[in-house]
Amino acid sequence: MSSSTNSVATPPSEAARAILVGVDFGRDASFDATLDELALLAESAGDTPVARVIARRKAPDAALFVGSGKADEIKLLVQAHEAHTVLFDQAISPAQQRNLERVLGVPVADRTALILEIFAARAQSFEGKLQVELARLQYLATRLVRRWSHLERQSGGIGMRGGPGEAQIELDRRMIDDRIKATKERLKKVQRQRSTQQRARQRNGVFRVSLVGYTNAGKSTLFNSLVKARTYAADKLFATLDTTTRSLYLEQAGASVSLSDTVGFIRDLPHKLVEAFRATLQEAADADLLLHVIDAASPVLDEQLAEVEKVLAEIGAADIPQILVYNKQDMLEESQRPRAPQDWIERDGGVRTPRVFVSALDGTGLDVLRAQIVEAMRGQNVGLNLHDLAPTDGAEDPEDAAADLAPSTEQQARA
Repeated sequence: MSSSTNSVATPPSEAARAILVGVDFGRDASFDATLDELALLAESAGDTPVARVIARRKAPDAALFVGSGKADEIKLLVQAHEAHTVLFDQAISPAQQRNLERVLGVPVADRTALILEIFAARAQSFEGKLQVELARLQYLATRLVRRWSHLERQSGGIGMRGGPGEAQIELDRRMIDDRIKATKERLKKVQRQRSTQQRARQRNGVFRVSLVGYTNAGKSTLFNSLVKARTYAADKLFATLDTTTRSLYLEQAGASVSLSDTVGFIRDLPHKLVEAFRATLQEAADADLLLHVIDAASPVLDEQLAEVEKVLAEIGAADIPQILVYNKQDMLEESQRPRAPQDWIERDGGVRTPRVFVSALDGTGLDVLRAQIVEAMRGQNVGLNLHDLAPTDGAEDPEDAAADLAPSTEQQARA
């Protein structure tokens, strides 16, 4: 087992300092040797990376994931940088997390926990908050390890036949299970409302277009540029979690289409999050056309494209027609930019897919993109009649939930 370690300057004392750890098992083609994406996730969660550790192993260590020697090395880094936490780029088991925290003396989190933390901070709509809460509870249910030996057993109460009572871990598990069931029921109510909205659009014959893509590819900026909206957009991972739908008028067609901005995807997106956000992702699965937004300036754009395709297949959206939108052309050198604003490529199964090269920031190529959407409508024999579509931002808060969760800032502004 060999390893390499990179350190960076220690940030101000008030910042939450984090040690980043990645383990290369040699068989994972998606392993990020730079840990740049984990660093972006940490920064999005409010932490500041102060050191990076890369370990190479044939298999995870059952007790400490990285092995005792590497754990000791990480502990020295924690002490040297006065770090507050250690973040792993891979998923670690509850027992491994417990053991690492005992050795390192600071909280330990894996990639899944980090993404959940970001989602919890960014969700704005009632539905989005419920989805994050469900995923968080399902993740927490797997973390119930026996940390509290003094609470391991409760004594029997009055009326019981005696003997040791119920284990504390079982009480915790039952409480979490009850909250999971309650959250699922509340989520079903919101999902029924979303389904009603979708059926209304289907009855009106509105052509549905959804923006999909890797997180931070510029989907929200493109959405704002196309429909002149003011949806929140920022240069950070998962800036947008809640689906927003607007009407996009296409002058060439003399018609309006429904355009939806959806949550971004990421490598190793936790399955529980995909499952919890299935209702939101359903907007993409029900679309007539997907605008697959790609960060043209990313050095790993092919890998990011493949990750998005994998999630689309998981939610049943793999066969929906796509336009590949290569965004951020303004960030490329002149010699790197394409000669033509649009071309075609042949993908798996001989499917001919259009590619459009745009800059959502300065508007380059947006007219070509609109023309390609019109071509897709004609290719699917969609009636090009004008339809007015009322803007929606996810599902509205049910009356019985108004006291639990406040509406988003955008909803308050519209009110």
